[in-house]
Amino acid sequence: MDRAEKRELVTGLNEAFGNAGSVVVAHYAGITVAQMNDLRSKMRAAGGTVKVAKNRLAKIALQGTDSASIIDLFKGQTLVAYSEDPVAAPKVTSDFAKGNDKLVILGGAMGSTSLNADGVKALATLPSLDELRARLVGMIATPATRIAQIVNAPAASVARVIGAYARKDEAA
Repeated sequence: MDRAEKRELVTGLNEAFGNAGSVVVAHYAGITVAQMNDLRSKMRAAGGTVKVAKNRLAKIALQGTDSASIIDLFKGQTLVAYSEDPVAAPKVTSDFAKGNDKLVILGGAMGSTSLNADGVKALATLPSLDELRARLVGMIATPATRIAQIVNAPAASVARVIGAYARKDEAA
């Protein structure tokens, strides 16, 4: 990598860390290329990104961001997973680590809060932003449905009574 490529990588990572809702740092020693591609595709589907960068460049990219407190985690073979949704990156990384013992979560950050490995795993158990939105819409829609049922119930009862009188008159 020449200086221009390194500068581009650092600038891109700095922007990504600045916009990220959460960042996860993990060791990946022993993971095959196929497994790494699988992790990347799962992360992409969840709206996140997985990058392997030199520790020195990642530390430079973290400077000046809210996640700067996790610089000490960059030792050895590390990868960085990040996403705008604060739950997506920890969830995908934790799920992948459960099935693959060679991926070891070191910690991460959510905004300016640094997290240890247990904090990342706890964050992974929370519902995602889309799940929370769906629950909220469901909670808002339920009372509206009930109100519509209550308002329509008297009209339905009146229609049934009139229908019963009409059948009674036809029978007579």
